[in-house]
Amino acid sequence: QAQLVESGGGLVQAGGSLRLSCAASGRTFSSYAMGWFRQAPGKDREFVAAVGSSGTSTYYGDSVKGRFTISRDNDKNTLYLQMNKLKPEDTAIYYCARAPVPTGWSVRSGRIDYWGQGTQVTVSS
Repeated sequence: QAQLVESGGGLVQAGGSLRLSCAASGRTFSSYAMGWFRQAPGKDREFVAAVGSSGTSTYYGDSVKGRFTISRDNDKNTLYLQMNKLKPEDTAIYYCARAPVPTGWSVRSGRIDYWGQGTQVTVSS
């Protein structure tokens, strides 16, 4: 069993920045790919970013490329999402997710075995 707990969400003005964190329980954090998804009201859940187990391979959704950066600290069992140049359309609940395999591409394809509870990000215009 793994638990994922997100933090760092909040209200920010357009153009601002936020950094989300996801603390993972368990000793096997470094064995699995991790990622972030988001869901805005009335919309489907959307892939945001993924990182492989070692942290060297990363993937991004088209809408966040060049603005968001995903990273992980395997010593601290923590996943991060640095969000810069935020736009009102980035407003959503952001979810941390784990894939049961090391490859980041698996996260992008939706192969998820654990989800966090989500953290709200609101970007005002």
